[in-house]
Amino acid sequence: MCCPRSLQCRMEIRKAREPSNKRVRPLSRVTSLASLIPPVRATPLKRFGQTLQRSISFRSDSRPDLLASRPWTRNVPPASTKRRDSKLWSETFDVCVNQMLTSKEIKRQEAIFELSQGEEDLIEDLKLAKKAYHDPMLKLSIMSEQELNQIFGTLDSLIPLHEDLLRRLKEIRKPDGSTDCVGHILVGWLPCLNSYDSYCSNQVAAKTLLDQKKQDHRVQDFLQRCLESPFSRKLDLWNFLDIPRSRLVKYPLLLREILRHTPNDHPDQQHIEEAINIVQGIVAEINKKTGESECQYYKERLIYLDEGQKDSLIDDSRVVCCHGELKNNRGAKLHVFLFQEVLVITRAVTQNEQLCYQLYRQPIPVKDLVLEDLQDGEVRLGGSIRGAFSNNERIKNFFRVSFRKGSQIQSHSLQANDTFNKQQWLNCIRQAKESVSCASSEVRTLDSEDPLLTSSSTSSSRNRIARQESKLEQMDQSDSGSDCSMDISEISIDCDHMEQTYPWQTDKEIESNV
Repeated sequence: MCCPRSLQCRMEIRKAREPSNKRVRPLSRVTSLASLIPPVRATPLKRFGQTLQRSISFRSDSRPDLLASRPWTRNVPPASTKRRDSKLWSETFDVCVNQMLTSKEIKRQEAIFELSQGEEDLIEDLKLAKKAYHDPMLKLSIMSEQELNQIFGTLDSLIPLHEDLLRRLKEIRKPDGSTDCVGHILVGWLPCLNSYDSYCSNQVAAKTLLDQKKQDHRVQDFLQRCLESPFSRKLDLWNFLDIPRSRLVKYPLLLREILRHTPNDHPDQQHIEEAINIVQGIVAEINKKTGESECQYYKERLIYLDEGQKDSLIDDSRVVCCHGELKNNRGAKLHVFLFQEVLVITRAVTQNEQLCYQLYRQPIPVKDLVLEDLQDGEVRLGGSIRGAFSNNERIKNFFRVSFRKGSQIQSHSLQANDTFNKQQWLNCIRQAKESVSCASSEVRTLDSEDPLLTSSSTSSSRNRIARQESKLEQMDQSDSGSDCSMDISEISIDCDHMEQTYPWQTDKEIESNV
C-alpha cells in the first residue's frame, strides 16, 4: 500500500506533465504615452524676419521626404538626441575656493566658464564635422569636392577663430579656476565674428544641395551609418553644420548673463556692456545679409511662363517675409512666397535636377491684396463627388487672397496644414500690408509738406529726359557706319517705369482646373 504522501507527489507530477486547458490571461500592456500622441507635422511656413534666430529648415512638402525609409537603408528606430553632460565651474575646480566667494560671484564665474566651455564644445563639433563627414565623403568619392565645398562652406575658417578665443580665455584664468575680467578680451575678439557673414549666407544653398544629394543611395547610406554611430550623438550632418549659427546668436545671451552677475562697481562691467553692443550689431548685420541672400536665392529660382508675369516688385524685393506650401480648393499643392510688397503663387518643379518654382498666376501687389479669414466649412472643395465625400479635415484652415483692378481679377482659396500655420500666414500678410500702407502714407505726407521738393524732382526728371532725347538726336545725326555706341542705362531705367504690364487672367482662367 502506497504512502499517502508519495501518492500525492505522483499526482502532482502527473498534473504538471498534462497540458492545461485553462486560459492564462496575459500581463496587461501599459500603453506608452508617446504612442497616444499623434505625430506632429512640421509646418511648411518659413519666416525670415529673424533668420538667424531659428534653425534653417528648407524641406519642401511638395517633394518626397528625403529621410523616408529606402530599400538600401536599414530600418532603425529613431533615437533621442544625446546631449553632452553640462559641466559646472564649481564642480570642475576646487570646491574650497567657493567658500570664500559670494553667491553672486559664483554665478558670475559659472557664466564665464559656460562661455569658455561652449567654445571648447564648438571647436570639437566643427572638427568632428570635417573629420567624420567631409574628409571620408571626399576620399570615398561619395560627393565631389565642389559639392562638399558648397555644403560645408567656410566651416574650416571658423575653427582657428574660436580656438583663438578659447586660448585667450584660458590665459586669463587663474590657477584656482577663477577669472577676474573677461570683457576686454571679448571687445578685442568679437569683431572677428564678421567672418560668419559668408558662412550664414551660404546656408540656404548648402541645405538645398544636401537634401538633393540625400536622394543618392550612397550618400544616404553613409549619413545613416554616421547617425547610428556613437560619435554623432544622434545628430545628423545638418545639425553639425548649423551649430555655428546657433552659437552666433547665443553670444548676446551669454554676455548678458555675465553682466547680470557683475556688480555695478566692477571694472569689467563697462567692457561687457561694450561687448554686448558689438555682438548685437554684428548679429543684426549678418541677419540682414543672410535674409537678402535667401531672398536672392529664391528669386533666381522663379520660372516665368511669359514676360508678362515678371514684376519689378519681385526684382526690388530684398526680403522674403515668409514662404511655404499651401493647397488650393482643388487640392493642388502650391508654394507661396510673400515678398515685401508682392505675393507670388508658384508650383514647385524640378528643372535640371534643381528645385525651382514656376509662377502659377500673376504676382499680386500687397497694397491691392484683399485678405479674408475663412471659417471652417465655408470653402467647398472642387468637384461635386469629391466635395460630397470629403471629411471635415479637408475643409479646415482656409483663407482667401484676392485682387481686382479693372479687368485684372484673381481669387485664391488657400489651405494651411493646421490652425497655427494658417494664423502665421494671416499675421505675415497683415504685417506686410501694414508696412506697405505706412510707407505709402509717409510718402504722401512728404509730398504734401514740401511741394517745392516734388516740383523740383519733377523738373529734374524732365531735364534728364530732355538730355537723353538730345543724345538720341545727336546719335541719329552721326555717321551710321560709326562703331561708337551710347550708354543708354539711364534711358532703360526710365523706360522700365513706363512699361505696361500684360493683362492678367480672366474669370474663366481663374476658375479653370490646375
